Amino acid sequence: MLLVRNSNQTPSLFNRFFDGEMFDWNNRNFSNTNTTLPSVNIKDNTDAFTVEVAAPGFEKGDFKIELNRNVLTVSTEKEVQSETREEEIFTKREFSYQSFSRSFTLPQIADGDKIGAAYDKGILTVVIPKREEAKPKPARMIEIN
Repeated sequence: MLLVRNSNQTPSLFNRFFDGEMFDWNNRNFSNTNTTLPSVNIKDNTDAFTVEVAAPGFEKGDFKIELNRNVLTVSTEKEVQSETREEEIFTKREFSYQSFSRSFTLPQIADGDKIGAAYDKGILTVVIPKREEAKPKPARMIEIN
């Protein structure tokens, strides 16, 4: 059996209906950022480690930051429902569900009791201070007796 598509056919109303925006199920319908795992920068200086998580479109209340057995986990879950109504009949309704989880094992020199976090302009910043005994000490002169 030979299957040939007739190129002279005019698309039917049924075919055009399914080609429209309503049934366009590419990734943009599932995530505003098209990602499930955000990018991360980790900085190390003499006083602390700084973890920057790129997570635009969230609010600070959407995040959960947990320290368990020296493992820091940053996660979020967000469900967004938007709808357009025309005389109480849905003409369009979209659901969006976004979530991610990133975990980091902290080094022994990290002070887990003093971790702080802030969210500003799409960047979640987690500051992990270093223990005092792990910080470099300035050079000192030793007296000779």
